[in-house]
Amino acid sequence: MKYTDGLETTRLITRFVVPEDAALWIEYFDDPVNCTFIPNTNMLPNEERAKEWIGYVLKRYAENRLGMQALIHKDTGELIGMCGLMIQEVSGSSETEVGYHLLRRHWGKGYASEAAQKFRDYGFENNMADSIVSIIHPLNFLSKNVAMRNGMSLSEKGGNWRGMEVDVFRITLPEWEKLKR
Repeated sequence: MKYTDGLETTRLITRFVVPEDAALWIEYFDDPVNCTFIPNTNMLPNEERAKEWIGYVLKRYAENRLGMQALIHKDTGELIGMCGLMIQEVSGSSETEVGYHLLRRHWGKGYASEAAQKFRDYGFENNMADSIVSIIHPLNFLSKNVAMRNGMSLSEKGGNWRGMEVDVFRITLPEWEKLKR
């Protein structure tokens, strides 16, 4: 499965994550609001969590399981978050997920929806899946709103992802084709 970066939206461009992004991603973990729904099971310091996160993304690339990409603001060149397609196991099924994480100072500006829609379109346009999901903590209403703006609807309540209860939002290829008309 070919996975490319350099995807562009009105305000953003994507690039593959590099190890040096860990230093920039510490800000994500330094903000407890960002991490409300991300467990720190290893109780690592934030610098280590950022390195582990970036390492996990790089491992996904190497294993051909897709992965998050850095979201770069076109005007400022600043990393504002990450978004991308990932192969995930949820409730015993392999799914293609569009996931998104933004630094909190960039919330509320529509970047998550803009990026998620771009990756949704990329996935369908490149025949990567018959449906695309977003796996969301049941109390993460902001992410649920992004999923709904992405044309998704709740397809599974109380699913299981890595031992955690999640809600799964989904859009199918026929639903996307209707949306794009």
